[in-house]
Amino acid sequence: MLRFSLLGSGSSGNALLIASETGKILIDSGLSFKQLKLRAEAVGETLDGLAAVFVTHEHRDHVNGLGTLARRLNVPVYATAGTLEGLPGAVGELPCAQAFEAGDTIAVDGLSLTSFSVCHDAADPVSYIVRCGGVKLGVASDLGHAPTLVKTRLQGADALILESNYCPDMLRHGRYPPSVQQRINGRHGHLSNHAMNSLLSSLLHDGLQQVVIVHVSAENNTPELVEQLAAQVLGDHPAGVYVARQDVPTPMFEIRR
Repeated sequence: MLRFSLLGSGSSGNALLIASETGKILIDSGLSFKQLKLRAEAVGETLDGLAAVFVTHEHRDHVNGLGTLARRLNVPVYATAGTLEGLPGAVGELPCAQAFEAGDTIAVDGLSLTSFSVCHDAADPVSYIVRCGGVKLGVASDLGHAPTLVKTRLQGADALILESNYCPDMLRHGRYPPSVQQRINGRHGHLSNHAMNSLLSSLLHDGLQQVVIVHVSAENNTPELVEQLAAQVLGDHPAGVYVARQDVPTPMFEIRR
């Protein structure tokens, strides 16, 4: 059994809480320590017993609260060497920073995390597969496209957390300057609704239980559009679909085998 909640998702701050009967971790810590505590409590959890924080990349919306959290709770931080070297100075000293290489698998309190490289405009970005008790959770956010490696790693997941950042038409006709538009829709930017739906379609299987859609732009997308398009891909598949919001946590999803 594995439980998880997106405590925050989007440019305002990202944090994924994952818990099992034996351990509890965070992937990213882009919210303040106060907000992390409040949002964990809102889904019936606490930060007590947090075993580690795994970082995807060094952008501020993923690490803003990292230093404070690590120092207050004295928890180790796992990230690629490039990510650790690229952390903003405001993060400050980390009491225990553990570097790994993309592709490594790390076991923490009964949870097993396998990293894999993604295409994003960061130093050495990764995402993760989390396993526990036969359950597989696949996470793919902050990536400009999904090559074969990403699809291979996510295959067979019981639950998926997938980015659907922007609607191309809304981005094209929005207020962002051309340089920012190019960054977002480039191969090292973010996944569009169409790209996410194509990825989701390739990952459908009978055992898929839950899809959570994340990093939905407040400027260039809408939760309603994302949910509608994802529902079209799923058709009559029984998997649940939930669109994460930036300002409130998702429910605590429970996945069993």
